[in-house]
Amino acid sequence: MKYKNPIFVALDTSDLDQALAWAIAVRSLVGGVKVGLEFFSSNGAEGLKRIIDLGVPVFLDLKFHDIPNTVHRAVGEVVDLGVSIINVHASGGKAMMEAAVKSSKDKRHDPPLMAAVTVLTSLDENDLVMVGQATPVVGQVERLALLAKTCGLDGVVCSPNEISHLRKVCGDDFLLIVPGIRPRWSSSGDQKRVMTPKEAYSLGADILVIGRPITGAENPTSAVERIVEELNTI
Repeated sequence: MKYKNPIFVALDTSDLDQALAWAIAVRSLVGGVKVGLEFFSSNGAEGLKRIIDLGVPVFLDLKFHDIPNTVHRAVGEVVDLGVSIINVHASGGKAMMEAAVKSSKDKRHDPPLMAAVTVLTSLDENDLVMVGQATPVVGQVERLALLAKTCGLDGVVCSPNEISHLRKVCGDDFLLIVPGIRPRWSSSGDQKRVMTPKEAYSLGADILVIGRPITGAENPTSAVERIVEELNTI
């Protein structure tokens, strides 16, 4: 799937009017927008359709993670809304991911791209130890990414730090969606594994998910234009 550019703006708000305003401000400049749990929990499918109807590609970031049958049904409910990308947690396992892919393909002949979340960008190795995964982050990310590829998913959501490694082990056709993107002129917020847009794109990221540096800017349009200009110098 081809996009105008790799930037997807994270509409991280429960306020429908605010999300619409952000999407309208940037839709002519970006590859798409990301809608997550905060927005969907407040506005549901009707609110999501308002964003989709703007004509901008939408990454629905709900991170499905449940027993296979439940995920199969849940994915089926959102596929027909017209989103471009859906994700699940790779840690849900092989059967769950396969159920998600099957549901998506059964519902539409042109299903949305399906990506798996590997390790959240808010986690580091100390966090993994506390939840019983005493392994380096990159090892866990590789294990989950290869499992997702085996299950027929199109790609993964990973941190900037894993881009180069995953390109080597998963190949050039495997979609890499990368949050934790922060221009040098913005703060890192609560993300622990971050990188600039230019650095991440140069390493091989396909989609750069960027939120607060754009939505928190006094002029979101100008912030996007600044990032696009930086990317065009690659």
